[in-house]
Amino acid sequence: MGEPGKRVATNGVTCFSKIKMFLLALTMAYLSQALSRNYMVSMLTQIERRFNIPTSVVGFINGSFEIGTLFLIIFVSYFGRKLHRPIMIGAGCVVTGLGCFLISLPHFLMGRYEYEKMISPLRNLSSNSLLCLGNRSQTLTPTPDPGDCEKEIKSLMWIYVMVGNLIRGIGETPIIPLGISYIEDFAKPENSPLYIGILEAGKIAGPFIGLLLASFCANIYVDIGSVNTDDLTITPTDMRWVGAWWVGFLICAGVNVLISIPFFFLPKTLPREGQEDNADVTNSNEEEKHQGKAKKEKRGITKDFLPFMKSLFCNRIYVLFVLVSVLHVSSLNTVFVFLPKYLEQQFGKSTADIVFLMGIYRIPPAFFGYLIGGLVMKKFKFTVKKAAYVAFCLSLTEWLLFLLNFMLTCDNYPVAGLTTSYEHERIQQPLYVENKILANCNTRCNCLTKTWDPVCGDNGIAYMSACLAGCEKSVGTGINMVFQNCSCIQSSGNSSAVLGLCKKGPDCTIKLQYFFIRAVIGVFVHSLSAIPGYMVLLRCIKSEEKSLGVGLHTFFIRVFVGIPTPIYFGALIDRTCLHWGTRKCGKPGACRMYDINNFRNIFLGFTAALRGSSLIPAIFILILLRKFQLPGKTDSSRTEFAEMKLTEKENECMDVPRSSEFKNDRELKTRL
Repeated sequence: MGEPGKRVATNGVTCFSKIKMFLLALTMAYLSQALSRNYMVSMLTQIERRFNIPTSVVGFINGSFEIGTLFLIIFVSYFGRKLHRPIMIGAGCVVTGLGCFLISLPHFLMGRYEYEKMISPLRNLSSNSLLCLGNRSQTLTPTPDPGDCEKEIKSLMWIYVMVGNLIRGIGETPIIPLGISYIEDFAKPENSPLYIGILEAGKIAGPFIGLLLASFCANIYVDIGSVNTDDLTITPTDMRWVGAWWVGFLICAGVNVLISIPFFFLPKTLPREGQEDNADVTNSNEEEKHQGKAKKEKRGITKDFLPFMKSLFCNRIYVLFVLVSVLHVSSLNTVFVFLPKYLEQQFGKSTADIVFLMGIYRIPPAFFGYLIGGLVMKKFKFTVKKAAYVAFCLSLTEWLLFLLNFMLTCDNYPVAGLTTSYEHERIQQPLYVENKILANCNTRCNCLTKTWDPVCGDNGIAYMSACLAGCEKSVGTGINMVFQNCSCIQSSGNSSAVLGLCKKGPDCTIKLQYFFIRAVIGVFVHSLSAIPGYMVLLRCIKSEEKSLGVGLHTFFIRVFVGIPTPIYFGALIDRTCLHWGTRKCGKPGACRMYDINNFRNIFLGFTAALRGSSLIPAIFILILLRKFQLPGKTDSSRTEFAEMKLTEKENECMDVPRSSEFKNDRELKTRL
């Protein structure tokens, strides 16, 4: 009685019961998760400034995504294969949307953003108003209130962002391992590299949209609609500027929920690709076979977990590949998380400009690289050995290209008392020394030395405030305010200053262009190597271990890369800070200026060291693969003899899932 109904239900979803329909839905899921992830990373600088927290805390917020993933990654990777994978992926997309909404919530719970400033833009300043005066600090800067400090400490609104990011990590957990295993189970083996290349291309299209969205939101003031932007004394290039970071998270929440819908209509199992158009009887037999297999798996759901784990850890190539991934992804993660901050400080551009340039110059080459990599793998049918060699050579080339970044450098911002002396010769000071902030030209002004409200003198040197520049007059309002009669500014003009840091020279803009030209080539080469490298991982483990193997690989990356890397690297960046901002209560907040030379050495040096070290275990993988007598180069008798000499571990690594479409074993083992 139940069979006819079951048949009708199966026929009802026939239009969805194809691997390409699942591939389309999964590509959109990849796109949405990449959109959310890249938008989050692009807004880290804005979040740091909005909540007035150091970079190490921002790194912890970013690492909370990986913590959320750890809660479910092993469970999902192993048990998820035995459950309804499309529904689990759809539910994950909904949870991701919930996490994005929670991240945006603090904006609606907090008051308006009040940035650090010495002079109110609403103050009626005439040309006779004196700025450099003994009582200036008391009249224009409120005395810190201990109550404000307690209020700030108790609120800790950044915790909402951290928890939301953690929930987002939980939601994204099922997408990669279950999606990859679903494709591997039901796609033709020779089509699998192409499909994974399409997925990676979708993952690249997401960042492109995310970076454009981030660039747009970063140019909009955080409290747009509730403040008069004409009264602002800062621009998007200012270290205190905060864009409308919350808008993009609301958009990401809606996108993730919408993309989840198709997965709830996809079937649990599919016939192997190429068999969809067979007779109904064949499809019915396939379905019954999958159902019987699923019931058997559920009865012994934990029976083979430990044997699978043991088999994976005894697989030397798999273990070495995990080590390569941990080192390589560590270098990528530092670039991914902190590149916007580095480029802002190095080349003096705003977050919006940097994020937009990253989207234009980095995303398209990655998109085409992944796509071409998948097509090449499909057309030439690389063996595991050949794929490993291609991936290694491309990774080595990309690492050498990365070293060229050490030649593309700019000097620190010239700020009197921090990086430059008060004399017009711009004598560089390597370290921050607080007593050098005050000079003979401003000691009479009774200035605050911790407040950051920089002005740029017409001598090309910036000062931490108009008071420290010794300015006595001010004309204009808002961002157009001009300070005059500045005793510390030695120039041939009228010794005036304008709000903001001085812009870096045109040579920095040219070097930024060279940086992105190098990035175009480097990203393309790296993305070409991704598909061959990933296929080595997929083909060195058994079919039944594939879901757990991919999930365990992701687990180690989360534990040893995603969580610790942004935290300790953020702490290293904090050590290069020259001047910290101050909160209302007087305690230090977000860093306003870094020593760019130390920042550059840490950022580029640390990243290059990690990336270079990942090539060492990759060499051992190539050595192990050379021990295998791959089919196709010798006759069948020699091949058989060589295979008998393989250890059990090596034999497991070279095992490839059987397919009825291949008529002989030699053809099977030479195809990915």
